[in-house]
Amino acid sequence: MDNESNLPLEELRAAYPDKFTTENRVFGHIHRGDVIFIASGCGEPQYLVKALIEYVSSHPKGFFDAEVIHLWSLGLAPYTDDKFKRNFRHNSFFLGQSTRDAVNTGAADYTPISLSQIPSLFRRGVIPIDVALIQVSQPDRHGYMSLGVSVDMVKAAVEQASVVIAQTNSNMPRIHGDSFIHISQINYIISHDEPILEYHRGVGEDSTEVVESIGKHVAKLVQDGDTIQVGYGTVPNAVLARLGDKHHLGVHTELLSDGIVELMKRGVIDNSRKRIDRGKTVATFCMGKKETYDYLDDNPSVDFRTVDYTNSPLIIARHDNMVAINSALQIDLTGQATAESIGDKFYSGIGGHYDFMRGALLAANGKTILAMESTAAGGEVSRIVPSISEGAGVTLNRGDVYYVVTEYGIAYLHGKNIRERAMALIALAHPKFRPWLIQEAKKRTLIYKDQAFIPGRRGEYPEELETYRTTRSSLEVMLRPVRITDEPLLKDFFYALSDQSMFRRFMSVRKDMPHERLQEFVVIDYTRETVIVASIQKDETEVIAAVGQFGLDESAHMAEVAIVVEDEYHNQGIGTELLSYLTLLAKRHGLLGFTAEVLVENKPMLHLFEKMGFDLEKRIAEDVYELKMLFREVPERER
Repeated sequence: MDNESNLPLEELRAAYPDKFTTENRVFGHIHRGDVIFIASGCGEPQYLVKALIEYVSSHPKGFFDAEVIHLWSLGLAPYTDDKFKRNFRHNSFFLGQSTRDAVNTGAADYTPISLSQIPSLFRRGVIPIDVALIQVSQPDRHGYMSLGVSVDMVKAAVEQASVVIAQTNSNMPRIHGDSFIHISQINYIISHDEPILEYHRGVGEDSTEVVESIGKHVAKLVQDGDTIQVGYGTVPNAVLARLGDKHHLGVHTELLSDGIVELMKRGVIDNSRKRIDRGKTVATFCMGKKETYDYLDDNPSVDFRTVDYTNSPLIIARHDNMVAINSALQIDLTGQATAESIGDKFYSGIGGHYDFMRGALLAANGKTILAMESTAAGGEVSRIVPSISEGAGVTLNRGDVYYVVTEYGIAYLHGKNIRERAMALIALAHPKFRPWLIQEAKKRTLIYKDQAFIPGRRGEYPEELETYRTTRSSLEVMLRPVRITDEPLLKDFFYALSDQSMFRRFMSVRKDMPHERLQEFVVIDYTRETVIVASIQKDETEVIAAVGQFGLDESAHMAEVAIVVEDEYHNQGIGTELLSYLTLLAKRHGLLGFTAEVLVENKPMLHLFEKMGFDLEKRIAEDVYELKMLFREVPERER
């Protein structure tokens, strides 16, 4: 990132001769037992790390038992090699591929902590920093350098370190915000240009149909004007790719990724609705491509702040409509999740996961979304489990998660009891694991002992049948198949019906609707029966306004149909839209028509059937009309 305002190297050497010396002399200032901080992620000073290892290799007794503090190594971590075990002991706040094995074999250490709390460890001397190895941009004419793509806890480490060794790199972008340090804060400078580390998808991280489906579901939950935080990886990338039709999004996040920059370029992210830092995309580090770094260079619409600001739950909570989107390795049927370990094997770390999920919960109209593939290990392991694996760290407790998303849909857990949570999460699991989860949930008395379930394809929720309609009264309704998790909603629906409506629908004076009876409406063999609910969103609550269904009569190749609309929504066109949609679905099945039984006194329902254009036959048996309604073939000229 060459800039004409930068101080030329020869002038820099002349102005600060004491800051330039040989690498051997620079690393000679490291003593036995020192704590060495190394800037992390894509801001890692690769040349300094290699030079340090070369120094130790040629001076094996130069120092012993130094502790290397590193957030996350995106590149190599040679100091974890067994041959350097007398020289270095690595301590990481977050595990990556290059350090994971070392930690799990006892050759390195892991300190579990939220990112927001790390700077205070340095400032309070809980973890004293003796030497900091950092990477910066070239100094400007005022002597200021930018920490570029990695501000996070690097700023705090620089401020507390006894010796600061900086690699100046003309490829490091100059980023606004808290990233600037003055040359007076640097003890030694080693100038070396090399490409900044870039984050690329790893093997197996290419977007798949599963991941794209998750992205589509999450995008439904993000509204115009929301401020978002998105983590890294394939699922977050798929989420960002689905936000292109949103407007006036804001960003307050720890990681700034390629996907966020693409949305900024397209004008989707303009930060115009943010309550604080309005007009600014705020992050603390970046992992991306060179094109992203070029975009960030000297861009006044982007501020990188220290991690104790970006990740402070109190700061996050000041953003209205804050949406925190993260992932997990495993979630159990009660809603507690781990994002840091697989059983007793440490995998990543707490990172900013807890910071943002907690902060978003405290924000006005905030949402927390846990987005994850339903399986791992090539589909052989379910990420949704009866209970968190023994030894795993619980990153999020049962009260932290509002929404859970997999490729099979969206579950809303907030305010739900354990039985409702378990059923909602089972519905999000891969179909081949659902029977096992049902049985395990019954064993643990998490769900009803008599909970019915239809395994396999017959019981899979047909998401493709979801649709929206506007009634003649301008009421917006969602028409969708009933879910196995709809039992509480249907209970509320049926008990909201008047005695007359209940009698007209069931032709019975019975008014109760217990669990056993409700199961008949929600546990559906979708290959033989169709149940469609008309739902309306009231604030954050979904309300069922009507239910329509038909069951196949294979002998006549027709179906028996029934509809009931909640009294509050009578005469608003919901019944018309619902019956029209049921008719469309029946025709797709190749059915010839409907049959129905309607009480003679139920004139509104009879009128609904009559106006739909069926070839209708009716006969009276006692007080009931028996209807046969054939689908009328529309003449070619009327199409």
